[in-house]
Amino acid sequence: MISLYNINEKMLTLLSEIEANDGELTEDMNTQLEITKDELQTKSESYLAVIKGREALNVQIDDEIKRLQAMKKTNNNLVSKLKNSLLNAVNIFGEFEVGLLKFGLRKSTTVEVTGIVNDLPKEYKTVKVTEQPNKAEIKKSLQKGEQIEGCALITNYNLKIN
Repeated sequence: MISLYNINEKMLTLLSEIEANDGELTEDMNTQLEITKDELQTKSESYLAVIKGREALNVQIDDEIKRLQAMKKTNNNLVSKLKNSLLNAVNIFGEFEVGLLKFGLRKSTTVEVTGIVNDLPKEYKTVKVTEQPNKAEIKKSLQKGEQIEGCALITNYNLKIN
């Protein structure tokens, strides 16, 4: 047994192979992952170690995503402030050139709707409708024994680790 959480070398190699295969399991890999009664203790500890390690990695990834999003927001704010400074310079001094670059104004028009959308005439509105199943009501009906085409109750068993 080697490694941080007592995962044996064979298990680490197998997990690396699975990872290199983008999570796809071959028949051989699946056989190696199957837990027999003799291996129950060892493999369950190994699995738990991998689970804990991956969950910790996911937390680190989430933290890194938040850090990068904050960095992006800071960069966007800086870009916006610099563009506004250049816009102010063009407004004050008029169009100007620096080397091969020309700074000036471009006119554009946008539509601003300040009123309530429902008060607009029909020809100025677009209606978007999305339908989603009401799973709570479907579940109630299925539990009462009603048959609903394309719907079924599925019992899932999720791992509980205390």
